[in-house]
Amino acid sequence: MSSLVHISSKEQFSSLLSSSTIVVADFYADWCGPCKAIAPRYEQLANQLSRPNQITFTKVNVDEQQDIAKAYGITAMPTFMIFKNARTVSTVRGADPKKLSEAVRKLASEASATEQGTGEGFGESSGGSGGWLGASAPKGYTDITDQVQINGIDLLNCDSELGAPRVLFDSSKPSSLNGDKGKGKSADWVESDTDEQLMLYIPFQSSLKIHSLHVTSLPPSSDDDDDEVPMRPKTLRLYTNRSHVLGFEEADDIPPVQTVTIEPNEWDPKTGTAKVELRFVKFQNVTSLVVFFVDGDGDGEKIRIDRLRILGESGEKRDLGKLEKIGDEPGE
Repeated sequence: MSSLVHISSKEQFSSLLSSSTIVVADFYADWCGPCKAIAPRYEQLANQLSRPNQITFTKVNVDEQQDIAKAYGITAMPTFMIFKNARTVSTVRGADPKKLSEAVRKLASEASATEQGTGEGFGESSGGSGGWLGASAPKGYTDITDQVQINGIDLLNCDSELGAPRVLFDSSKPSSLNGDKGKGKSADWVESDTDEQLMLYIPFQSSLKIHSLHVTSLPPSSDDDDDEVPMRPKTLRLYTNRSHVLGFEEADDIPPVQTVTIEPNEWDPKTGTAKVELRFVKFQNVTSLVVFFVDGDGDGEKIRIDRLRILGESGEKRDLGKLEKIGDEPGE
C-alpha cells in the first residue's frame, strides 16, 4: 500500500504542513516524462521513511493545484520541496534520484537522531533548529518567521548587555524552558533598557499575509535572585510597510494599524507564549512590520521578550508562468 498523500486542495496541504514535522512534496504533471521516470523511486522512499505525523510524502499535481504551485514558485517539473516545521529546508529540481534520496534521507536521519537523543520527539514545542513554536499554528497557516530579513531588523531601547535583537527570531527552544532556566548561558532573550518600552522593526524578504504573532516571554519568578524582575509585554501597537524603525515620539503621532492588549490569562503556563491574532484583512501585503511594545503587565520598569514567531502565508515570489519539464532521463 502506497504511503503517498495526493493533495486535493490548498487547505489540505496547509493542514499537513502544520500537523506533520517533515513534509516532502513532489510537484509533478501527468504530461511530464521525467516525473513518471522518478515516480517509482519517490514512492519507494515514501514507503520506507513515512511516519505518522512526523514524515509525510505528498504528490501535488501542478495542473490541478495551481494555487499551491504559484505560492511556492514552481516553474518546472519535477520539483521536490522538503519542509520541516512548515518551513522550506531543501529543494531538488529535476529527476535526479541520487540528489532526492540524499536530501530526504539526511533530514529523516537528523530527525530520528533528535528524537532518540532528546526524548522529546517531534512535539511542536521541542527544541532544535527546525522552528520552535510555543503554541499551535492557526489552521490553514504556517510559521513564516524564516521570511524575516535578519540583517535589517532594528530594536530601540534594548539592553545591550543581554541578547541581540536577532535572538527573537531564533528557531531554537528558549533556554529558559530548560531545566536550568537558562542559567550559566548567554542570554537568548531581550529586555528593555531605560523603561518598559521597546520598538521593533522587522523587514521581510517578500510580501506576506500575516495572520497572527506568537510572543514568548519568560521572566524569572519574583523569588529568584534578581534585583529587578522584568515584566511580560501587555500593550502592542502594530504598523505596516514602514521603511525604517519608528521613533517613540514619531509612533505616538501615527495611527497604528492595530493595537493589541495581551491579558494575563492568555499566556500559556508551559511555554510562556501568547497568541496575538491580527485583523487579517489589514495585514495582506506586508513588506515590513513595526511592533511597538508600549508597556508591561505590572509595575516594573522593564519588559522581556524571548521569542517572536510570525504566522501566515508567504507572498508569491514569482508568477507561475509556463511550466516546463526538466531533468530528462536518458531515453526520454
